[in-house]
Amino acid sequence: MTAIDAAPPRRRAGDHPPAVAELIDEATVTEITEQAWLALVGEDEVLVPLPAPLPADTLSSWVGITGPWTGTVVLTTGRDTAVELTRALLREHAPEVLEDEDVDDALGELANVVGGNVKAVLPGPSALGLPEVGATPPAGSPADTVRVDVLWRGQPLTVSVQSVLHTEEENEVPL
Repeated sequence: MTAIDAAPPRRRAGDHPPAVAELIDEATVTEITEQAWLALVGEDEVLVPLPAPLPADTLSSWVGITGPWTGTVVLTTGRDTAVELTRALLREHAPEVLEDEDVDDALGELANVVGGNVKAVLPGPSALGLPEVGATPPAGSPADTVRVDVLWRGQPLTVSVQSVLHTEEENEVPL
């Protein structure tokens, strides 16, 4: 196979972007998340691939990816779990009382690392946005979402690679 044969097909302006499920699967998202967890949270901290309902009070962190596929990588967990995660990330440097900013920074860093590794397996060139933290951003089509549900220390956490909600008007050019 030559380099020309290996190049991805070019899309035309009217073509729809590929669905994320055509580009990445749950096993890859799980592996990326587990590697980030080992590197940032600790070697003794494991993720158990079991779905469980998220609590009512959640916090999400996400990064956007822009390129041939555009969307977000979103981590969502309960607020109390987010605090525990922050303590695990900061280890002995964790203050006795965590500020909201500490929690936002920790979750943002996790989203940044997971998102950067997801970006690396998607077709490029792509750009990674800055991490954001807050209420879960709206997803596009469920068919354009890959979601992984895990437990960390018995608490639910989801990682979603999801398209951005688009409307037809976004692509129209005013005359």
